[in-house]
Amino acid sequence: MLSIGSTLLICYIIQYAFVIRWDWMYTLQLDEMYKRWSGVAVAIFILLQWLLTLTRVVKRWRKYAMKLVSFHKWLGAFSPILFYIHAMEFGFGYLALLSYLFFANMLLGTVNLDIVKSKKDWVFQSWMIVHVAFSVLITFILFFHIGVVFYYK
Repeated sequence: MLSIGSTLLICYIIQYAFVIRWDWMYTLQLDEMYKRWSGVAVAIFILLQWLLTLTRVVKRWRKYAMKLVSFHKWLGAFSPILFYIHAMEFGFGYLALLSYLFFANMLLGTVNLDIVKSKKDWVFQSWMIVHVAFSVLITFILFFHIGVVFYYK
């Protein structure tokens, strides 16, 4: 997953930095309905990622937590594709912040403790705190973004 996630992230950054675009996709992204529906897909993705937390917190769902970990990781590794489908650019202001947090958290998720191989509790706890804190911020900014989109359109 590290190689897939890292490669997709690097590809996204390269296409952004060198303005490499599929014109048909860029034209689609200018269409308001396409932007909204692809945004729904990104929002669903983000909310799906919260299922892992729910399975760990809700006692009767804990039996599903270990099965969901792999799904959570794979979905996260492929998230740059979904982000690319929605937006080829990082945006400005709070959208840039959302983009940076999204990709930082995706990278943090791919460089998880399976990769780091540390047995120290403080490493796991620090990693988890940052990953969840970024996820909370991303979710908050996501809902703010949805509010802005529907308020001004």
